[in-house]
Amino acid sequence: MSWLESFILGLVQGLTEFLPISSSAHLRLTAAFAGWHDPGAAFTAITQIGTETAVLIYFRKDIGRILYAWFGSLVGRVPRSDHDAQMGWLVIVGSIPIGVLGVTLKDQIEGPFRDLRLIATTLIVMGVVLGFADRLAARDETGGKHRAVRERKDLKQLNVRDGLIYGVCQAMALIPGVSRSGATISGGLLMGYTRESAARYSFLLAIPAVLASGAYELKDAGEGHVSWGPTIFATIIAFVVGYAVIAWFMKFITTKSFMPFVYYRILLGIVLFILVGMGELSPHAGESAD
Repeated sequence: MSWLESFILGLVQGLTEFLPISSSAHLRLTAAFAGWHDPGAAFTAITQIGTETAVLIYFRKDIGRILYAWFGSLVGRVPRSDHDAQMGWLVIVGSIPIGVLGVTLKDQIEGPFRDLRLIATTLIVMGVVLGFADRLAARDETGGKHRAVRERKDLKQLNVRDGLIYGVCQAMALIPGVSRSGATISGGLLMGYTRESAARYSFLLAIPAVLASGAYELKDAGEGHVSWGPTIFATIIAFVVGYAVIAWFMKFITTKSFMPFVYYRILLGIVLFILVGMGELSPHAGESAD
């Protein structure tokens, strides 16, 4: 991997990680369109450490408060009924599905799941799901001619069942094209949570999974076409860009709809199907690198 490739891929990772459009799909597609080797699941997992570091810094007050309350609840210094202490347990519970499936489906994640036809399918299908969830949330928030405004839930109402459902949604993002934030936010909206609450828990829930995945894949960074220097450089770029994106996104969702992302996902999926169908792009483009 050249330094130019690592810069562009790090930029793509930072721009797309927190938006509901799938960073892993865009890394895969960037390489395919440019005629580069597929950066691979290991590169993706490691560069996500950069964007997840941005989450740690952006949500540092929330994370510090949750950790303090969670550890305090273990020794009896903080009541177990405390909201922040419960959030600590709910993040752990919600991380179980992706931990189990990530290990079980490792070979599929690094192979068949990276087929461009599957990515096109997940882009479109999850785009439709996100659009439906967003319209449902908008209907509750604005009401209508024959409907009253319906109050949506916040994170204080999060329970174990909802935490597990969030976790299952997050695990779906093991397939490139699904999008970690897109799947968990969609799940949250469908369960009746506000856009801001769904996004906030989505980002907090991603921390253990992404850091664990990145640490697990570190051993592969020096193998094949992925080398330490470019990978670390891409991770730094992803961190800087990712921090700016998350700050913008959290402000955006308080007043705006997710529909622009829905249209983008569906259009990209259709274009990808057309290119593969016409033979302009191989569904396995770049995979020989591994």
